[in-house]
Amino acid sequence: MYKKGNAMDNKALTKVLSVVSFVSFMLLGCSSNPLPTATLHPSDTKEITSYKYLIGAGDVVNIFVWRNPEVSGTFVVRPDGMITTSLVEDIPASGKTPTELARSIEGILATYLRDPVVTVTVNNFVGPFSEQIRVIGEATNPRFVNYKKNMTLLDVMIQVGGLTEFADGNDAVLVRIEDGNQVQYDVFIDDLIRNGDITANVDVLPGDIIVIPETWF
Repeated sequence: MYKKGNAMDNKALTKVLSVVSFVSFMLLGCSSNPLPTATLHPSDTKEITSYKYLIGAGDVVNIFVWRNPEVSGTFVVRPDGMITTSLVEDIPASGKTPTELARSIEGILATYLRDPVVTVTVNNFVGPFSEQIRVIGEATNPRFVNYKKNMTLLDVMIQVGGLTEFADGNDAVLVRIEDGNQVQYDVFIDDLIRNGDITANVDVLPGDIIVIPETWF
């Protein structure tokens, strides 16, 4: 019995060492092969006065071709940023303004139609990721918010339902891409929405990320 017990102990020890070796190998592999940092896709909007809506995946675009109803219609922008119309496949749409897309379609349709005149309107606004504001951390409903011209921090916080009871709003930061670099700005959300200090309200821009930490007791 004693010898059998030793044999079983040795087997168990071997299994444990094998598991430890495997875990160590996996951890070593993970630490030595980190994923590359996410690619930055900054918004083209640098000032609130220069904002123009850009079409993004998930948008529904209405394409009207004057005197050519057979090639007009409503189309959804695919996840790859393309649309497929009744006449032309794979038209790049994401990242363009409705006017830019209309001119692009006119150029494509000129191969098939004489002097096409195209108008593009957008429904179900989503826009590209670069144009969305993302709120993470201790917001009541952390999520992305579609930017609207002249939007402020207060407008964004209303969209996400304010702060949780555990939020440290005055230690929040706003992250913005400027000249290819991430720049952090302090924002004082507690002062703004809990104390009613309107001077704490600031303009936001497409692509901003608002990070709200949890308070430490």
